[in-house]
Amino acid sequence: MASLEDYDEFGNYIGADLDSDDEEELDAPQSYAQPTHDEPSHAPLEGFDDEPSNALMELDDAPKHNAVILHEDKKYYPSAEEVYGPDVETLVQEEDAQPLSEPIIAPVKVRNWMIRNVAVVGHLHHGKTSLIDMLVFETHKMVWDSDKQLRYTDTHPLSAQRLISLKANSMSLVLSNSRGKSHLVHLLDTPGHMNFVDETASAMRLVDGIVLVVDIVEGVMVGTEAIIRHALAENLPIVLVLNKIDRLILELRLPPADAYFKIKHTIEEVNTFLAGINPDPALRLSPERGNVAFASTEMGWCFTLLSFAQMYAAEWEGVDVQEFSRRLWGDIYFDESSRKLEERQAVLSADREDLKSTLAGLGITLKPILYKMDSRPLLKAVLDQFFGPAVGLVDMLVEWIPSAAEGTAAKVERTYTGPLNTPTAQAMLACNNTAKAPTIVQITKLLPAKDAQSFRALGRVMSGVVKRGMPVRVLGEGFSADDEEDMWKGDLGDVWITEARYNLPAEEVPAGNIVLLGGIDSSITKTATLVAPPSEESEHDYESDDVFIFRPIKHITQSVLKVAVEPISPSELPKMLSGLRSVNKSYPLLHTKVEESGEHVIVGTGELYLDCVLHDLRRVFAEIEIKVSDPVTRFCETVVETSALKCYAETPNKKNKITMIAEPLERGLAEDIEGGKITMRMAPKDRGKILQERYQWDLLASRAVWAFGPEEQGPNVLLDDTLPSQVDKKMLGTVKEHIKQGFQWGAREGPLCDEPIRNVKFRILDATLAQEPIFRGGGQIVPTARRVCYSSFLMATPRLMEPIFYVEVQAPADCISAVYTVLARRRGHVTQDIPKAGSPLYTIKALIPAIDANGFETDLRTATQGQAFCIQMFDHWSIVPGDPTDSSIKLRPLEPATGQALARDLVLKTRRRKGLGDQIAVSKYLDDEFVLALSASGHADLLG
Repeated sequence: MASLEDYDEFGNYIGADLDSDDEEELDAPQSYAQPTHDEPSHAPLEGFDDEPSNALMELDDAPKHNAVILHEDKKYYPSAEEVYGPDVETLVQEEDAQPLSEPIIAPVKVRNWMIRNVAVVGHLHHGKTSLIDMLVFETHKMVWDSDKQLRYTDTHPLSAQRLISLKANSMSLVLSNSRGKSHLVHLLDTPGHMNFVDETASAMRLVDGIVLVVDIVEGVMVGTEAIIRHALAENLPIVLVLNKIDRLILELRLPPADAYFKIKHTIEEVNTFLAGINPDPALRLSPERGNVAFASTEMGWCFTLLSFAQMYAAEWEGVDVQEFSRRLWGDIYFDESSRKLEERQAVLSADREDLKSTLAGLGITLKPILYKMDSRPLLKAVLDQFFGPAVGLVDMLVEWIPSAAEGTAAKVERTYTGPLNTPTAQAMLACNNTAKAPTIVQITKLLPAKDAQSFRALGRVMSGVVKRGMPVRVLGEGFSADDEEDMWKGDLGDVWITEARYNLPAEEVPAGNIVLLGGIDSSITKTATLVAPPSEESEHDYESDDVFIFRPIKHITQSVLKVAVEPISPSELPKMLSGLRSVNKSYPLLHTKVEESGEHVIVGTGELYLDCVLHDLRRVFAEIEIKVSDPVTRFCETVVETSALKCYAETPNKKNKITMIAEPLERGLAEDIEGGKITMRMAPKDRGKILQERYQWDLLASRAVWAFGPEEQGPNVLLDDTLPSQVDKKMLGTVKEHIKQGFQWGAREGPLCDEPIRNVKFRILDATLAQEPIFRGGGQIVPTARRVCYSSFLMATPRLMEPIFYVEVQAPADCISAVYTVLARRRGHVTQDIPKAGSPLYTIKALIPAIDANGFETDLRTATQGQAFCIQMFDHWSIVPGDPTDSSIKLRPLEPATGQALARDLVLKTRRRKGLGDQIAVSKYLDDEFVLALSASGHADLLG
């Protein structure tokens, strides 16, 4: 019996060819199926024999007469008695039992397994946007300028000027595979520049798989590696598109054998990096497996081995497409005379007559004027006819990317913070797309409207049906079942299916789709979870379920570069503040804050990122002129030793005392916490096992972790190291949340220069608490816990940390020395210098402090006359040389600090910029009694 896959969306059969028996079953057995017209019969003519062997036609034995049959007497169909038998009663209804607008059998309107949610990702200028342009050409029957790059999904005004994608954009297309079966594919085009990978991470949260686009000449770059690493962390399937195949022919002019080895090397380069992260053989990418496609999106073609084999199967019958496709990978050809696959070098001549005859054999006909064109446009015209639509790409997506129904279940298991055994969670796991299920939407980014006065939320429907105007609750990132402050209630505005440059209004959108929502942006800062009860009655009581949010996005990089802004006209400050709120919504990794000095600070990922933010602030949102400070970097504060003394602090009412010490975290622990390998959501036993086995913690310490800070996945740890014989654990538990708040407050703003603390373990050694609860409230405990964190931190040899950028430079061999010179001037050093296989370029990998990276790209291009191209991204934090608390270091104005004076110089400049004093003294965080005791014991030098 035929399955649904054998029919297209219109009910037409597209399956395998039927044999004769099947065709007979499909044919109507009765003559009633087609109306017949009675015509008068004629007597046989003389001279013709009536024997069957000589008859021209068979004649019925019906009586021959010229009777006239009225139209109403003609019988086209069998009677009810003939069909159902004489024992069946026949009823004739004079009116329809149901309205004509309602079908007798309700059709299945949405099939989640025919939906694919895919992100198109890759390094800068590898052809992601042009891949979507190619699909737009196929699906939008309009007059396009094929010689000009369309950049259909680049809607930001700066994208056209800089020729790069700055924002992730969604494009929903109905694409047909090689069998003619249509699938709804939600494609998200993402930026390739490393400054904008926050947009990529936001898009990857919504999808079930990624299309990794790699330039065949450049191969695996730093952006490719970062995206692969993030995709594996998000458990997203990967398919590979090797783009710009035409460069091997037209630019590098490689022979076929060398081109094959270059393609093979690039595939192995991707697989080697994949295996280094996860050695699972199921992740291997290979053309023979069908998860690798070859493309030249600029020329408008894309194919896989399977789609290439199907082209031959259409010409020759009996070809096993699957087996034949496996034999297409390699430098081989099919010899028709010997019927074997053999090796041969084949290059098509540029001679016009030879070209005509060769193309005629392939069934390709060109206009005479095309033969006079240059090789590139001529090749584009030929291959466009030869390959046709990119059905091979659609086949690959359908086979290797999970459907919306399958992908939603995996995404809920990974990102939903609530229990999975509730009716609400079960509805999401089943991707229930009926109105009887609760409506849950995961929102990951905001897109500004055309008037820039409001935003539209881009999200994915996880269950239920989103309807225009329905009442909803919007849960922010700070929402929890215990604290419902970060929640907004209201009515949903319009609902759209986004098509990049235009939006299609929709009354409702079921689960499994990516959707654009209006009217809810006022309550969303970065990400959110939209919740609404079922619009129809259900057997489950969803209203009684506790509501949980989806985890905030874990981004690929960090924001470390910042500038201060102020309006030229002070009266326009309200406009600037409104504009800052808008750019904060528009850019996922942008942070805005107000320092104690009153200056407004914008923190972003890099120079280009901040340049685009400031453009939007000036021209799009605030529409005012602003003054901008020189860019500076964020810093972190850390310790390199254990606290010299046990530090304690008393509460203002003198009834509580907390004792604490600080010490460095083990190497790699902070990165594991930030990467989600160790979380507070884990069972204490599981978390303790990791800490014992990987970091050699003892059993008691591994079970005594109270919190990470300053955020839930922050790189600092708070431990309860008290003994039950000395401290009342039950009473200590009553102030646990207050101590955690003080710890996270202190970790967010360190004592050196008000920058976050990193890589520090705070251990509570003792706690004396008042018996009456009123004397140990949050107002007493929280600031005291912060103060004791500061004092123990300053007693543990504090140091300053700066961000380090990873730099990847591509340049010709004769520019290598210039690259080394520019890096050396900026405290950078080269870690790798290797030639790029199959190309005339070298790849130089280096590390450079972020504070010295400002203007590095301009300096590099000037020194190499524009021949070198670099990409920078945040890599790690490194300790700045010198003691930031050493007041004996004398700094000279207008001269750069070097060596051991650098840390002191950076700390003082940061404190002055924030309006803090120059003095860094631990005594301001200690009680007077403790200071006097230290002075009396001869340890006054520890007070700073």
